[in-house]
Amino acid sequence: MCGRFVQNSLLYTVQQFFDAETALLDLVPNYNVAPTQKILSIVKHGHKNRLETLHWGLVPFWAKDISIGSRMINARVETVAEKPSFRNAFKKRRCLIPADGFYEWKGEKGNKQPYYITGPSGGPFAFAGLWEKWTDKESNDDTGYKSCTIITTPARGSVREIHHRMPVILSPGFHEQWLNTDTQDPKTLKIILQEGMVHDFKYHPVSKRVNAVKNNDPSCIEPMSV
Repeated sequence: MCGRFVQNSLLYTVQQFFDAETALLDLVPNYNVAPTQKILSIVKHGHKNRLETLHWGLVPFWAKDISIGSRMINARVETVAEKPSFRNAFKKRRCLIPADGFYEWKGEKGNKQPYYITGPSGGPFAFAGLWEKWTDKESNDDTGYKSCTIITTPARGSVREIHHRMPVILSPGFHEQWLNTDTQDPKTLKIILQEGMVHDFKYHPVSKRVNAVKNNDPSCIEPMSV
């Protein structure tokens, strides 16, 4: 799964890396991104990629309220095309979620050690995600609540040493294929996820301070000995 990650690259860096336009965003480095928080995402509008903020935890359009989002932070690649919560967004509303790294925990319950996992370059990369817009039918506000989820898969490469699952991270050559709204065939989309997934990662243990969301600073990702 993916329950915490890091978005600390400068907005300009993210914009250039993903060739995306940006609205007026107040982006603050986040070293301990947690579910339900607003996170930076890339969504296709027409022929252009646009940086937007979405709530982490997908709220399906048919939900009664937004509380369901806290349970929808991840979508399993094995069932994403069939589950009612995700299948519509899988076909029509896909996004990229920029990240600089993510956390996983290893060990016995009650004494798990957190690890910080990044790509080989240490620079930004992209989780494969889905997004949705929910509107309160009892309200006159049509702006809606925009939310997203991160697709996960069985762990690959070195991540298997820490956890049995991991987020799908797409290599840059597959970003546009994933965002292309003309592609809606589930089999084709799963091929993109399989063939475009990055396999090489590096990791190091970090302080258990990351267990508490209130701890959000550069020390969260600093290596430590165990």
